[in-house]
Amino acid sequence: VLVVEDDIPLATILERGLVEDGYAVDLAHRVVDARHSAQSNEYDIVVLDLGLPDGNGLDLCAELRADGYAVPILMLTARDSLSDKVSGLDSGADDYLTKPFDYPELAARLRALVRRPADARTPVLEVGELKLDPASRRVWLGAIVVPLTSREFSLLEYLMIHSAAVVSRTDLLEHV
Repeated sequence: VLVVEDDIPLATILERGLVEDGYAVDLAHRVVDARHSAQSNEYDIVVLDLGLPDGNGLDLCAELRADGYAVPILMLTARDSLSDKVSGLDSGADDYLTKPFDYPELAARLRALVRRPADARTPVLEVGELKLDPASRRVWLGAIVVPLTSREFSLLEYLMIHSAAVVSRTDLLEHV
């Protein structure tokens, strides 16, 4: 587990609990350290705070997802507004837990994320040179990012999922 948390006492408590639960834990207190650790080591999960001294966890999450980083990310933050939660999940996080939290809930969420099969955690769709990442809601044609409206994205996603079949107008209307 990679724990990215700038509050050192909290990071130490998380590390102690996770180690007692049988996890190997690396700590990072800054975005630059977290980025380096994520790119250099293989983790089963990342616990990511949003407010870090040298950057924003949302930006780091989106950057990792844009680079194809498929490891589950649980955001653990004091930001508890609905818009913060939506932003966190839209940036590519798999789960979002607000502080203060109960450790048993955090541990259960981590177990649930780790239980997901690897192919369920990497849902990038590819058809030819076109790639679509439902988690980050981004589309690429080769190396070019293609901006799409929400409806265009949903339509393209449905067509890519069913790329081997003829899709009727009725199917599109019902599912998009």
